[in-house]
Parts: sequence; structure tokens; C-alpha cells
Amino acid sequence: MSTSFRFTLLSIFGCIALAAMASAQSVQPQKGQTPEQMQKDISECQASAKSSSGYDPAAPPPQSAEEEKERGARAKGAAKGAAVGAAAAGVQGRQHDAYDNVSDDAKQEYRQENAKDAAKAGAAVAASRQRQDRRDDRRDDKQAAQDLEAKKSAYQKAYSSCVSGRGYSVTP
Repeated sequence: MSTSFRFTLLSIFGCIALAAMASAQSVQPQKGQTPEQMQKDISECQASAKSSSGYDPAAPPPQSAEEEKERGARAKGAAKGAAVGAAAAGVQGRQHDAYDNVSDDAKQEYRQENAKDAAKAGAAVAASRQRQDRRDDRRDDKQAAQDLEAKKSAYQKAYSSCVSGRGYSVTP
């Protein structure tokens, strides 16, 4: 299962849990407010909490950084390495006068050997970069989740404080 699919799945479950939590929260008037006044106060407190916390419980969380990642980096690195190795072998061979006296088969074998070595190096470099990118993406996703949780907590505090200040009791 890819990391982006797991993150999307977790995001969906998070939204469901958030909706369940929001619906489980109960606001009761303590000063005889009318249902219309209660709705107005709740709406204003939600807007205030959204603007002060930067969190909107109705909006989906941001997508993972890994969603648009490129696949096949090792193969691409090997292909680039092979092309560079073959070209370098040709250039290096032409620097020597004896290269012109060698058969075409020997020249081809020399270029192929250098291309193989460069392809291995290219694949290794690409694999290393791909692993580092994945580590960076996991770190970024973890930080984004922590930031989202902090904003969510700030929203809940601001909302509860606002509603309580207008004469309502809030029970989780």
C-alpha cells in the first residue's frame, strides 16, 4: 500500500472522526436564548474560531507531499548513467591513437563495459535520492499532522470559549 494512499485513507478516517466528534458536542443555552439566537451565536463562534485558529473542521486536510512523486527513479538513473558511460567511453577512447587501430567489436565492448558501470552507479545514486525524498516526505507529513492537530485544538478552545462567553454550556 503506497504512502499517499495510506495518508489519504487516514485523512478520510480523520474527517469521519472529526464529524462524529463535532456532532457529539452539545451546546445548551443557559440564559433562555431562542433557537434562532443560539444558531446565530454558534455560527459566529465557529467563524471566529476558524479565523483565529486557521482551522476549518468542514475543510478536508491537505494532501500528502508524496502524492505527486515520480516512480521508476532507479531505472531512470540507470538509463542516464548508461548513456553518460557510453558517451564518456567514446570520448576517452578517442584520446588515444591506438583506439583507431582497434576493431569495431572491441570499441563496442569497451563502451558497453563503461556503460554498465555507469548504469550501476546511476541506479545507486537514484535509489539513494529516492530514499532520502521518502524520508523527507514522511518527516513533512508528520509535521503537517502535528500542525493540523495544534490548529484543531486551538479551534476547539476558541469555539468553546466563545460559546461559553455568550451564555451556553458546552459538553464534549
